[in-house]
Amino acid sequence: MSAPEAPGDAGAGRSVPPTDPPGSPLPAAEAESAAPTAGGPNGRPTRRRDRHGRGMRGPIAVRGPLAPGGIPIARSRAERFDEFVLDAVEELERRFATELDGVEFAVEDVPDPRRDHGLVDIPLGAVLASSEHDEPARIVVYRRPIELRAVGMTELSELVHDVVVEQVADLLGLGPADIDPDYGEE
Repeated sequence: MSAPEAPGDAGAGRSVPPTDPPGSPLPAAEAESAAPTAGGPNGRPTRRRDRHGRGMRGPIAVRGPLAPGGIPIARSRAERFDEFVLDAVEELERRFATELDGVEFAVEDVPDPRRDHGLVDIPLGAVLASSEHDEPARIVVYRRPIELRAVGMTELSELVHDVVVEQVADLLGLGPADIDPDYGEE
């Protein structure tokens, strides 16, 4: 006894075996009709699948005007980095409110190559002391050098915190461990 032939294949010599999909409690015909389908160009149902294992695709998975603002993918790397800096600064301002009063914190992508940092390596942050024009002291954190040294969001958050602590310690003339007892611990 041979397997039944598929409709439209009469005489073509091809047959369709009556097998159920693995792990399916439904018979093969019912499982195919229960699968999510959409009409194809010939009226045949098409299936959406993740053929290459690249994950979810579409407007909800991609940053841009179609992604809702409340989901994490809607934030850029720079916005996430700014949030890490703000978290570190808020924590330190609670402990050193009077000392950090009037200090500005800024994030720049890369250090200015014209500015002499006095270092051989690329700096991760800088303290710009107040000038003669009564400008407040300013602490700058450089985003790209820090991102290149961190692997993952947790390590990035810890590194940003440590850089902010180091810069505040430099501004106040204290050691980083005096600013944050957990400095350098993972």
